[in-house]
Amino acid sequence: MSHLSLIYNPMAGRLRRRPLLPQKAAEWLSAMGEVRLVPTTGPETAGALAREAVANGAAIVVAFGGDGTINEVANGMIGSAVPLGILPGGTANVLCVETGLGTNPEKAAKRLVSASEPVRIAAGKMAKPDGFTRYFLVMAGIGLDATVVQEVNQTVKKHLGKVAYWIAGFGMAARTLPQFNFELAGKTSRRSFVLVSRVRNYGGDLEIARNVSLLDPCFETVAFEGKNSLRYLPYLAGVAMGQVGKLPGVSVAPATLLTCGPVNGDRVPVQLDGELAGFLPAEFCIVPDALTLLIPAKYVRRAKEQPWKQLWTTSPTR
Repeated sequence: MSHLSLIYNPMAGRLRRRPLLPQKAAEWLSAMGEVRLVPTTGPETAGALAREAVANGAAIVVAFGGDGTINEVANGMIGSAVPLGILPGGTANVLCVETGLGTNPEKAAKRLVSASEPVRIAAGKMAKPDGFTRYFLVMAGIGLDATVVQEVNQTVKKHLGKVAYWIAGFGMAARTLPQFNFELAGKTSRRSFVLVSRVRNYGGDLEIARNVSLLDPCFETVAFEGKNSLRYLPYLAGVAMGQVGKLPGVSVAPATLLTCGPVNGDRVPVQLDGELAGFLPAEFCIVPDALTLLIPAKYVRRAKEQPWKQLWTTSPTR
């Protein structure tokens, strides 16, 4: 018998504070069919639960948690025809904010039920020379922002949420940043932060990549130069004003394939969808037709109408 599997992370910020939310979510989603609650039992368990749900005949899988939980569930569903729905339960909820589901779980559930449609989308994939691979729906961050993720105080994060990331970021003031080689379309440059994004939204507060959507079969890459973290103060101002691509030391380009490798023996971390995923070297590529995602129809319509779309996506750089 088909059913909806609601995979939730009981340790996600909002769910930890409100342990009855999964039961409430089951009520909100009941119009879509029988809802089976499936809690994760620890880190890196959501993917296996998603694969099991699909194998057991789930008609829909809904991930309820932060972006990390959603990433794990998505990794368990790549290549499946079963639609994935998402509900916000974590700190940043980037994908929920991006698609217009919002950060309120009840409102998001109602939009999922009444105003969303299944859309086949591409996913990003990181591959390392040792054979490690992982998919991502939102973004990969290489260098500076992954270092911030690495240094976030988890106790502060539990109490202050996204503020913990700003605290960690400003704690890097005047620090010398690890450098790495960024190779795109046969050209190599030295960088300290590269954003490989599938969405406009960054962290729920900013837009760095401004010319891409989940419906596009490519990334938008935003690559930053600079050994000293103080270089990022004007970059941050440029992001806030929507002018980051016009700043010296920043390059913006579409891509379907790129590679990054360390220099000078530096250990350069990588984050995928807000969670640490190891260190360079790594290759990042687009996987077309990877996943069916339930997306609000309003987002789908807006993404299809973007004036830059035809120019930007007809020949993404390889």
